[in-house]
Amino acid sequence: MCNLTVQRAAIPADLPKIYTIRSQVFQLEQGVSPELEFDGLDEQSHHWLAYIDATPVGTNRVRFPKEGIAKIERVAVLSQYRSQGIGRRLMEVVLAELSQGAIAEVQIHAQLRVQNFYERLGFVMENAVFEEAGIPHVKMKKQLR
Repeated sequence: MCNLTVQRAAIPADLPKIYTIRSQVFQLEQGVSPELEFDGLDEQSHHWLAYIDATPVGTNRVRFPKEGIAKIERVAVLSQYRSQGIGRRLMEVVLAELSQGAIAEVQIHAQLRVQNFYERLGFVMENAVFEEAGIPHVKMKKQLR
């Protein structure tokens, strides 16, 4: 793998890059409707972008639904760049940054097919399988404190 970097996105300037990745992964590959994917919460969320050289290849966003709780959402890596550790690095950078602040717990609604990926990052399943955007998910959490 070439030069992988992960950095906090500049909002709104980086939204076109983020939307391109998410459209490819969630709409084209997984059939999620644009209305569900683009829910109006992006401009009030924190986002990260993963780059190989200067090419944006992955993203995620973080919202803060309650004091001390972060929710990671919209984790996406372009298909041609998967299985190279990009998603893992993206998550590690975000988790490290969240652990520096007052966040005690991180939540995620993980697609069932990638539950093991999040378990390897220290997340534990919190409830039974449920459907979100027509895709089976599980709610998972990780304690930072």
